[in-house]
Amino acid sequence: MTQEKERTEEELEAGRLLFAREWYFVTSVKEMRQLPPLGPLEIAFAGRSNVGKSSLINALTNRNALAKTSNTPGRTQMLNFFYADESPVAICDMPGYGYAEAPKGMVDAWTKLIFQYLRGRSTLRRVFTLIDSRHGIKKNDIEAMSILDKAAVPYQVVLTKADKIKASELEKVKADTLQLLSKRPAAYPEIIVTSSEKGWGLDELRAEILTLTSNG
Repeated sequence: MTQEKERTEEELEAGRLLFAREWYFVTSVKEMRQLPPLGPLEIAFAGRSNVGKSSLINALTNRNALAKTSNTPGRTQMLNFFYADESPVAICDMPGYGYAEAPKGMVDAWTKLIFQYLRGRSTLRRVFTLIDSRHGIKKNDIEAMSILDKAAVPYQVVLTKADKIKASELEKVKADTLQLLSKRPAAYPEIIVTSSEKGWGLDELRAEILTLTSNG
């Protein structure tokens, strides 16, 4: 497995333009029948609660509060969809996992919805699985990856909050992450290191998403 892919200036600029559109919130769903009609290809973002998912989506789309709707009561348990006019890509913000206090029935419902979405959404191209650089991959991250492996949906790890740890510690987290991912059947063989606060890795992430639009 490799760490991070080098991008050309042309690829980075094309990725920037892809996300230069006006993004907006479309809908939240808690049952498969509520999903929006199939349209552009979809990418999904998954991660532990407080991993910085909303911040990354906002930074990626150059919006200050696009993903804020995910934090309103009830919506944290749903799939949240964001579109941009004439964009070949739509975003699905998946429910954050890791709330230990959530009732088991609620957790089971989340798991069922997520698995049904992963298995049944033909336009879904990749799930970007967010991991906090300060903590690395935890038990519930492994559980989420197992669901993705079972659903046979390609996923790629994005390390968040990379500005919050020392460079030497970050290198260790990257190495440990790559070693673990090498044993996961549906894991993409490269990671992307980001900081929403500093803007690190956003251009690379946009360029990576752009490649999905040309790969069908």
